[in-house]
Amino acid sequence: MTTESGFSLVELSIVLVILGLLVGGVLTGQSLIRAAELRSVTTEFQKYQAATNTFRDKYFALPGDMTNATAFWGAAHATPATCLTTTGTGTQTCDGNGNGLIDIGAAASQRSESFTLWAHLANAGLLEGSFSGFAGAANLGDAVIGTNVPRAKLGNAGWTAFIIGNFAGSADLYALDYGNMLIFGAEGTSDTSAPVLKPEEAWNIDTKIDDGKPARGRVIARYWNNLCAAADDGTHANNDLNASYKLSDSSVQCTLYFVKVF
Repeated sequence: MTTESGFSLVELSIVLVILGLLVGGVLTGQSLIRAAELRSVTTEFQKYQAATNTFRDKYFALPGDMTNATAFWGAAHATPATCLTTTGTGTQTCDGNGNGLIDIGAAASQRSESFTLWAHLANAGLLEGSFSGFAGAANLGDAVIGTNVPRAKLGNAGWTAFIIGNFAGSADLYALDYGNMLIFGAEGTSDTSAPVLKPEEAWNIDTKIDDGKPARGRVIARYWNNLCAAADDGTHANNDLNASYKLSDSSVQCTLYFVKVF
């Protein structure tokens, strides 16, 4: 006679409980990591805003826009026009035009205030890392995370400084006055404008910093047309600012614009 043995019901129950705890722990851990990443967006925004304000208080100009940056950190080239197309060494940089706006360059091969802003902050010791000051190869506003703009802690996101001013609206952007702003998102066709947040996550950040409304206040959502946000009255137009985040959508749909920051 042969004797067959196996797991008892009690042993199987214990194994199932352990597996359940492991799965629950993994899911809980992922949730905690994501929550920490979302909190980091607020922290990073406040850090960059504070750094820019500190820079302005010390140098009496906006980083990137200051007209005497080369007097502090050296010039990539003595001729201003040539400086814009020259890669310097160390802290060498170029001067801005001093108009109070964070402008982009005239060509992708030129230094741009949108990108020298980060280099000037780093030169002043207000930001870690080093930044090229040039747009990427694709276009005038091409942000390359980690090269010309800072990398965020959240996923594949980064930050871009930009000027839009009083904008008439588009298929993605509300018709608003954006001023000098910070853009939080993934690398897109221009700047960090590709979606990186779910609508609920964008709403969470907006609520903590601002008013929780995608088309009002200091935090504005991109992709308004029934994607990240939708109009409460059912109509969809970029000048219809009566909108809410589309919280029922669990897909990644949102980029955030922190407007009139400096």
